[in-house]
Amino acid sequence: MNQTLRTELLAMREKDISTRASLVERGELDDKEYHPEMRLVHEENNNRIKEIIEEFGWPLESEVGEDGSEATWLIVQHAVLEPEFQEECINLLKAAVERSEAKGWYLAYLQDRVLICQGKLQIYGTQHEVKEGLMYPLPTENPAEVNVRRAALDLWSQEEHTEHLQKDYDKIQSNKASHGG
Repeated sequence: MNQTLRTELLAMREKDISTRASLVERGELDDKEYHPEMRLVHEENNNRIKEIIEEFGWPLESEVGEDGSEATWLIVQHAVLEPEFQEECINLLKAAVERSEAKGWYLAYLQDRVLICQGKLQIYGTQHEVKEGLMYPLPTENPAEVNVRRAALDLWSQEEHTEHLQKDYDKIQSNKASHGG
């Protein structure tokens, strides 16, 4: 176990999560603009995770623990300023999943994000958009089978996932309204 790397990955994840939570609490998180504070965290994390993956490859569960592996996924998933890097990570993550060294749902989220950024249909229905205050899944390949694909990776149904995202979105909007946003 590479405890030093695990600790660093967990700290990077915590900075991402705590920054987002602070922005939500302050009513400053906006679905239309990339908040400068969040952007800075993502830029710092992007730069470092690229160095880590260059040096070690995709950090495996056996090397950084399950929480370190999940932290790696979250950091790469939020590397929205680096779509080419996200795409490069898909094969690394796929290899880790095939060796049971990462969770399959990490791959579902990352693959869907990359596909949507490329203007293609997503596979697992993980990516959503807001229309008139309501969350909707972005276009999905063979939508009648999406819940079968999701269940194979222990993901919630599409409907449960959308409901969960709607609750998060509603909380963000409520906090914005209470802060005069």
